This record gives sequence, structure tokens and C-alpha cells, in this order.
Amino acid sequence: MLKKLLVLFLVIASAASSYAQQFKVLLFTKTAGFHHTSIHEGVSGIRNLAARHNFTVDWQENASVFNEKQLKNYDAVIFLNTTGDILNAEQQTAFEKFIQSGKGWVGIHAAADTEYEWPWYTKMAGMMFKIHPEQQTAYLDVVNSNFPGMERFPKRMLWTDEWYEYQKPYKSDDLKFLIGVDEKSYDPKASWGTDNKSVGMGDFHPIAWYHNYDGGRAFYTGLGHIGLVYSDQTFLDHLYGGIYWAATGKGVK
Repeated sequence: MLKKLLVLFLVIASAASSYAQQFKVLLFTKTAGFHHTSIHEGVSGIRNLAARHNFTVDWQENASVFNEKQLKNYDAVIFLNTTGDILNAEQQTAFEKFIQSGKGWVGIHAAADTEYEWPWYTKMAGMMFKIHPEQQTAYLDVVNSNFPGMERFPKRMLWTDEWYEYQKPYKSDDLKFLIGVDEKSYDPKASWGTDNKSVGMGDFHPIAWYHNYDGGRAFYTGLGHIGLVYSDQTFLDHLYGGIYWAATGKGVK
């Protein structure tokens, strides 16, 4: 009798724990190019967000998880500093179907340095990495605060990161920009050989945005190169807002 009661208690406890979770996300960190040392700090930061906000996160670096059966378990997929060609054709198709089913994607920093030859992905990301100067301190300017997680951001704040410049033209023309970086507050010039030079993006340099895409949702932030940002509350609020919206579609009026 005691054994049966114990089993029943464990079943109830497990069900209660499962019910308490708002949603479930897949955290993907595979790299086929540059490997950011901040990935592990990012994983820890997102796990802390999951504990704080009652959602489930599964961390994977093996792309075999990108199949229709397994992806059905998730509400959103996070690409944390992924780089290069990380999914094969079959896995790409499974991920496309995942987004088309109404699910979400969150891209962090080098997610824009990923899958350049996959047009569907580049349109989802919205903009793709071109070059960056040395890490510097610059001013961030909020251009749209009507998005989850933007509540803690002042209209203008000082921030240190690796400032990605993105390719032009943009891959999507429906992006809703959240944050820009003021190029007058740092030196945007960079030179990577004769074929890749830059003096900046011009009047407006976006660094975070979102849009509805192919039946689902996509959020991207270019912040997140330096490991310590994953313990910065302002950044964590920003990141959770993107995860929350991508997973649920809620929070935007």
C-alpha cells in the first residue's frame, strides 16, 4: 500500500511540475565556424531565465534533434551564437515546417553569422552579418519600447559589445526594429582584407528586431558577444522578452 501511495505521489508531483511550465524551448549552440567562448555563459543565463520564469529549456549541439517528431515538443528554438552551415537539407525542411506551424525562433548575436546559403533562414533572421570592428563602448538607442522585455531599457544607454554590421540590402523588408546603436559614439570602421571593408551602416544601425515570418515568429538581438552580459539584468529582460514573444506570440499590443 505504501509503495502504491509513493508511486501515486510521484506521478502527481511530476504532473504538477510539468503543468507549472509555461512553454518549452530548444536551445541550440552548434558552431561550424567561429566558436564564441561566451556560449557556456549564455547557456547558464538562459537556464536561469527558465528557472525564474517557469519554462523548460533543453540544450543541444547535435543537429539530429531537428526532425519533425522532436521539434513538435517545443514552442520556440533559440540559436545562441551559432555559426556557419549547421543543418543539412532534411533538418532545414523540418525546421521550416516547425516555424510554419506557428512556432518561434530567437537568434542571438552570431545567429546572423549562420546559414548564409539558406534563403529561407536569412529572410527569417532578417539581416546577415557582414563585418565588425573591435569591441567598443557605444550608446544604444531604443526605437520601439512596445515589446516584451524593453521595460527596463532607458531611451539611451551606454553598452559595451561587439557591434555587428549587417549586409545590405536587408533580407526582409518587414522588420520591426527595437534598438539601434549610435555609430557616432564609437568607431565603426573595419577592414578584413580588400573585399570586406566598412565605415559603418550610416544614419541608422539596427541591433535588435522582430517580425512575423512564414506563419511563425522571429526575434533577433545582436547583443550577446561578451559572456558577462548573460548576467546583466537589462540584457536578460531583453532576451526573455524575445523568448516569451517567440514562444507564445503574446506581449505586443
